[in-house]
Amino acid sequence: MARPYYITTCHLLSQRCAHIGHAYEAIATDALARFRRLQGMDVFFLTGTDEHGVKMLQTAKKQGITPAELADRNTPRFRDMVAALHCSNDDFIRTREERHKRACEELWRRMEKNGDIYLDKYAGWYSVRDEAYYDESEVKEDAAGQKLSPQGTPVEWVEEESYFFRLSDYQEKLLAHYEAHPEFIGPDTRANEVKSFVRGGLQNLSISRTTFDWGIPVPGDAKHIMYVWVDALTNYLTGVGFPDEQSPKFKCYWPADVHIIGKDIIRFHAVYWPAFLMSAGIALPKRVFGHGFLYNRGEKMSKSVGNVVDPFVLAGDYGVDQLRYFLLREVPFGQDGNYSRDGIVQRINADLANDLGNLAQRSLSMIAKNCEGTAPAPGEFTEADKTILAAADGLLARVTQAIDDFAIHRALEIVWAVIADANRYFASEEPWAHKKTNLKRMGTILYVTAEVLRQIAILVQPVMPGSAGQAARSARRAAGCPRFRASRAGRAAKAGNHASAAASGIPAPCRGRQRCRGLVRLRTSGRAA
Repeated sequence: MARPYYITTCHLLSQRCAHIGHAYEAIATDALARFRRLQGMDVFFLTGTDEHGVKMLQTAKKQGITPAELADRNTPRFRDMVAALHCSNDDFIRTREERHKRACEELWRRMEKNGDIYLDKYAGWYSVRDEAYYDESEVKEDAAGQKLSPQGTPVEWVEEESYFFRLSDYQEKLLAHYEAHPEFIGPDTRANEVKSFVRGGLQNLSISRTTFDWGIPVPGDAKHIMYVWVDALTNYLTGVGFPDEQSPKFKCYWPADVHIIGKDIIRFHAVYWPAFLMSAGIALPKRVFGHGFLYNRGEKMSKSVGNVVDPFVLAGDYGVDQLRYFLLREVPFGQDGNYSRDGIVQRINADLANDLGNLAQRSLSMIAKNCEGTAPAPGEFTEADKTILAAADGLLARVTQAIDDFAIHRALEIVWAVIADANRYFASEEPWAHKKTNLKRMGTILYVTAEVLRQIAILVQPVMPGSAGQAARSARRAAGCPRFRASRAGRAAKAGNHASAAASGIPAPCRGRQRCRGLVRLRTSGRAA
């Protein structure tokens, strides 16, 4: 039976339109999900939108529409985004769905039954933009006298009747969990931040509002609306069938293996969420990983600055696989990183066209032209052959370790180091020089190169599913066949078109906004990895 693996993004607030930061999280989560599927795991990948909260209500009022109309306008755009980026999510949930309301109500009842919810009055600072409460000690004041949260967002003083969650009772329990499960929060910088926050003392948390009505009513007291983070976090349970804990989906996938989220919401996921679950008697997720921010040439993206980037535009200009590769290779996962159009072009030219594309083009063209599209059986391997084959054979273990560490960028660095070695191998072995004097040696060099390409194509598939996916599927279909068959690229070359990058499907150098397509399509079986 396949090992289940449940992975989620955070649920995107449909108060605004999708931008490249949303795309980055979706792409990274998808790459992780795809890699686990390649390992044979039974993966469930959940994403979706959060459609409740005062932020939604205020944005809708400014636009002269209802919050439902705002959600119905923006949520389809998020759904379209993950589809356009070739994300393989198994479900897309909206927090207005009836199934989600049932899950939230049940979670609330369980926390209430456990004695962790009580009615009182809240008076303190609240950030609408963050949908978060802040202690007086966390609030600062700018030069204009505006009170700001630790995130730099405006806060306002709120006083209202509210239900509270006894978060303070869970301080020691949370610290004990962090100690027993050091992998629970990643990366380490986020774990240190959370532990420091919890050690500083936890205050009971206001978990309902009465000043607006856009959200899920509290069971038994409809004038109160659940705090948006009680609502939003519960979607991870909703997605796998809660409150029916006997359902096959819930029994299979919960607890979640990892929540992939932005670093700015780590407190909600690593403090509030596990405390809610402990109160309700539900198993905790195994890991919460907070990735960094994506900046536009060093600047945080915002509408006021005018540097917000539309992922649909970028994917249209450069290609989906190229965009996916750039974001996951350029930015160390877990840290902040930069986006620029120049950076995308450089990565496409250097890594995809020159490195991988060049290796594939030269080797596949030779196989098609000189071997009738079939790499011959190899002769005796030289030390150079054994070295590059050993490097390829060692990729799986090294890449798996990087993925286990959530270091997607490192996994790609490892693969591209072998691509560089393979290019040097091919150039130094000069298969073309053996064409008239030693066909057996020429064939061995081509076989070795094809085998290295086969393994590379499989491992690149989670990041570039459109280009490398066909390679992996072809390799599986041909499993057990001792021969390597050249692709359309090779057949085009055999017909005299081998100089054409467009005909080969290998990415041509990119010169700005042109869309760069393709990678390489292999059909291999070859040696066992």
